[in-house]
Amino acid sequence: MEHEIKIGNRGDFGLWAIELAKQIISDEGFELARAGRDGTDDDVRAAGNALGQAITNALMEVYDGLIERADED
Repeated sequence: MEHEIKIGNRGDFGLWAIELAKQIISDEGFELARAGRDGTDDDVRAAGNALGQAITNALMEVYDGLIERADED
């Protein structure tokens, strides 16, 4: 994500996770669906890998935030 947000509780984290998931699905999920409809096997594979990478990046962002927060405490 492009800007820093403050997550103060589980509800904030849930809202952030939902919004991020919607963003990932609207971007990468659409590309995967389009590749499945119009593309080759390689196109589907590439789009699936891009979706997986977007999810991985989001998880690493959370991990990095947790580590930074732990270092501050």
